[in-house]
Amino acid sequence: FSVINEFLLSGLLTLKQSNALKRKLQSPHGNPPLKRKRKPSINTFKKCATEADIREKGSSSRKSLPKKQLTDTQNEGQKSKPFIKTSSLFRNNPDIPKIHRKAVQQVQENVFTTDSFSQLDLHPHLVSGRKAVILSYVAFVFPDLFCLLRSVQKQTIPVLLQGKDALVRSQTGSGKTLAYGIPLVQSLQGMESKIQRSDGPYALILVPTRELALQSFDTMQKLLKPFAWIVPGVLMGGEKRKSEKARLRKGINILISTPGRLVDHIKSTECIHFRRTQWLVIDEADRILDLGFEKDVAVILNALNAERETRQNVLLSATLTEGVTRLADISLNDPVSISIADEIQKALKPASQTNRQASSSSNCLEQENFAVPEKLKQYVMMVPSKLRLVTLAAFILEKCKFEKHHKMIIFFSSCEQVEFHYELLLKVLSGGLELEQPEHSSVSSACLQFLRLHGNMEQEERTEVFQEFLKSKTGILLCTDVAARGLDLPQVTWIVQYNAPASPAEYIHRIGRTARIGCHGNSLLVLAPSEAEYVSLLASHKINVSEIKMEKVLSSLMKDDRFKLQRRGRKKSCGTDPQEVRERATVLQTKFENYIHSSEETVRWAKKALQSFLCAYTTYPRNLKHIFHIKSLHLGHVAKSFGLRDAPQNLTALPTAGSKKKNKQRPKRSDLLKKTHGKHRLAEILRSEYSSGMDTGVSKVKKRKKKRKPG
Repeated sequence: FSVINEFLLSGLLTLKQSNALKRKLQSPHGNPPLKRKRKPSINTFKKCATEADIREKGSSSRKSLPKKQLTDTQNEGQKSKPFIKTSSLFRNNPDIPKIHRKAVQQVQENVFTTDSFSQLDLHPHLVSGRKAVILSYVAFVFPDLFCLLRSVQKQTIPVLLQGKDALVRSQTGSGKTLAYGIPLVQSLQGMESKIQRSDGPYALILVPTRELALQSFDTMQKLLKPFAWIVPGVLMGGEKRKSEKARLRKGINILISTPGRLVDHIKSTECIHFRRTQWLVIDEADRILDLGFEKDVAVILNALNAERETRQNVLLSATLTEGVTRLADISLNDPVSISIADEIQKALKPASQTNRQASSSSNCLEQENFAVPEKLKQYVMMVPSKLRLVTLAAFILEKCKFEKHHKMIIFFSSCEQVEFHYELLLKVLSGGLELEQPEHSSVSSACLQFLRLHGNMEQEERTEVFQEFLKSKTGILLCTDVAARGLDLPQVTWIVQYNAPASPAEYIHRIGRTARIGCHGNSLLVLAPSEAEYVSLLASHKINVSEIKMEKVLSSLMKDDRFKLQRRGRKKSCGTDPQEVRERATVLQTKFENYIHSSEETVRWAKKALQSFLCAYTTYPRNLKHIFHIKSLHLGHVAKSFGLRDAPQNLTALPTAGSKKKNKQRPKRSDLLKKTHGKHRLAEILRSEYSSGMDTGVSKVKKRKKKRKPG
């Protein structure tokens, strides 16, 4: 009875099936219960009458033997029925549609050229000898072609050395950091009056994230190693302001910063000035605008223009959006537009077509088509909501445990999901729950190394995780889009997008963390059956993806005996039996669910992650609502992918259609009717979550409340 109760709690048996088994065990001699006694007794009597007459008449003990055999075979049959063990996970799933995609010719760039750094008019320390930092840096990343110029560098460096503004667009991992870093160092070290540290910043580099700021700072340190009198520095959120102010007082010549922290220092630090600033570099310009730093960039531009109007400006990104072109109109002065993909397209087209489609074709290319690394293989996998968790776990085991030598990044849409999956996968896959089989746990924990990175972590921990994953040869990094831009993480072989990105441009930036500078790489996009149209959207932007079957990924569970269903008299598994694959997937799902339901805290934790997923699902842009709509989700099936056995009923502020209507009706009666005059002001404040105008808006509201209290 204890075994039956365990199967009942784990969901492998229904209540009706468990009661039937208990009745059979309670009945004497293993006979069926009284309610079902009539039909089987007639059939067995007819079948066994001739045998009984021949052998012995009136032997009641031997007449009961066929009944025992019948009940035994029934029990064995019920134990081996497939739906008993796998119905909770593999039943009532939507059909996986066939992917109809057109054969599209992808836009690709030639990463390397035949030219070398020695052909440029650069300082000798930057080109040859033991102090050639460029060569040592490039050789570390790609040793075979360490002396060759990249295509973006060949076109950008001469333009910047001439002192012109530039708008640079090139694929991820093509070497854009060195494209502006080399001419920047070349111009500063060649100034007539030698730079002093106390002079303040001569160059300002803006980046969207803290990790990219650290990476850019490390690159500039390597480039400036022969020129010790030029001092680089970094400002970013999460660090102590006092130490940053002390560094600013001593002097920083090349200042690398995130926009929000720089605006903070412009307002509160007296010693910061831009009287000698000659360079402004905005790296990953589209991401800076996407994160809501548009007003902060405007504050920075105003501060620069107030002290020095003439300078050299550079905007760089893998994608150029309308916001970037608007920013370029404001900040750049007669810029040179550099786009490697456009040059290749022009070379492929006949001369007559290029003359006809002069400006319009280039604009369309900048907005719609994206360059993809040549050695990157892109895949998509259709997975029903219930099977998402076990399929992700099976894929991790296949690539990082059985194949080994893989380094993987998995992208999620929220910080809560990153924390949830990090703890869950660490406990279940890395052997934390395998106390019964310590040999398996030691092997798995040695193979699988999980790390996490998201915006809610403390800065010290974020830096430590970033450096650890940067130096490791294998590992699995679970992260948000914090790690989607500009980061150069060597030896990453797989990019998994567990939650689909909000735009094709974001898709390009995510997969750009692998196949960098001519290396090989792979990417996997996980979609639900209702999201299949996203593949056609990617094809319209010249992005080709091949399909991987979910069954093929789940079959990797056959290599791990921890998920084998224990049965008496079971023969050894041969090949990839679909039924046994389903059973093992169910065992793995049961392990996840048992851990989640082991305490109220873990259940609450899973519900919080589920809620964050639903909230993130409602934030897809309007042009993608026909693909990603909250109504297309089955809440119970989605809850299964978070280890919950049932759809939760007590989620607060669920983003469903009904709750949206209720939330809309309540504020309309009390607040919105009274404050209709402030709609435009609220729109301006809420335009950016990092807007500097948030403080002023909040203070105004507080002042009004204080005035109303005495009355």
